Amino acid sequence: MQFAPLFPLIYRILQPSFSQCLWHGDRYSKTIALTFDDGPHPQYTPQVLKVLDRYNITASFFWLGACVNRAPDVAKAVSTRHHWIGLHGYDHRSFPLLSPDQLKESLEKTQTAIYNSCNLLPTQVRDVRPPNGLFTPKTLQLFQQWNYRPVMWSVVPEDWVRPGINTVVQRVLQQVQNGSLIVLHDGVCGGQDAAATIEILIPQLLQQGYQFVTVESLWQHQLS
Repeated sequence: MQFAPLFPLIYRILQPSFSQCLWHGDRYSKTIALTFDDGPHPQYTPQVLKVLDRYNITASFFWLGACVNRAPDVAKAVSTRHHWIGLHGYDHRSFPLLSPDQLKESLEKTQTAIYNSCNLLPTQVRDVRPPNGLFTPKTLQLFQQWNYRPVMWSVVPEDWVRPGINTVVQRVLQQVQNGSLIVLHDGVCGGQDAAATIEILIPQLLQQGYQFVTVESLWQHQLS
């Protein structure tokens, strides 16, 4: 069963209740953020980078520490292009299932992996997107205590179940609006289609007048 139709409803319910999370950017500006979870992947991420390079688009990547350690050269290639880097946990275990010590270790191990491959200090990589979008108020309390910033989403086309490239594209186009925070995947699940998806999607969004910005840009608007 696919849950894509439910995500806009989930978003409308959760976003007002957890305003400390970043859910979207400026609703009065045609800026959007294209983000990728579950990488870096040795095959799929370079394919995505080629498309982003072609259109001169800066995206944001939320990484699994284990994947960074397996593909440090790919991680470095992403960082060298000045894409924004965030955390997705070390191995995609849901954060509410981890003890505070386990969660802290998962995030810090991922920061260490990113430092080793990209030379980015932990203080430079503090945006966190919870795997599967699952968190609790306690999770957010710990993020605040440890100086991490929780990043969620407003457009989720459920590309990880591979419903078809055209279906993913249509879902994004139907939901996108000013300030949208779009989540795709360049990892094991969904990454096979990521480059082909954005090859279709990016030109259409550019034609509609959207400008692509990073998650950091969305934060700057929220904090201003």
